[in-house]
Amino acid sequence: MMIKTCLVAMTTFGALALPLSAEVRMQPVITLQTAQDVVDAALEKAAAEGWPGVVAVTDPAGDLLAFARMDDAAVPAGVTVAPGKARTAALFARPSGDLETAINGSRAAAATAGGFVMMKGGLPLIVDGQVVGAIGVSADTPDHDQAIAEAGAAVLAE
Repeated sequence: MMIKTCLVAMTTFGALALPLSAEVRMQPVITLQTAQDVVDAALEKAAAEGWPGVVAVTDPAGDLLAFARMDDAAVPAGVTVAPGKARTAALFARPSGDLETAINGSRAAAATAGGFVMMKGGLPLIVDGQVVGAIGVSADTPDHDQAIAEAGAAVLAE
């Protein structure tokens, strides 16, 4: 009853309404079908090269949209690592490997950014200059992870 009363009071007094001068931006997000197309392209590359692994696609907030673990995936931890790479790429709006490079270079403090996977294989998915999602891959080597992620991301460039 208390919640209902508060909501009525807030609505009555306009607390829920935006000021007329408020600007609201719209964030584009890939659809589930597009996320699955990205996963499928990445899986196709991984299979063609003989690099079984895990592929994850997130929305711009880093929340999982699509996921696949190939038979005989080389790294069992990939089920955690691939979504983490995608989340990292989405939230930093840059490849997850950039953070690894920073840590190994002049920005060791980047290692304190807890909860992120700072390894090669995560890429933001960008359309018209805006991050619409991200892909993360965990297969066997950093270069293979990157190549598989690039194959998935290429779906949005078509």
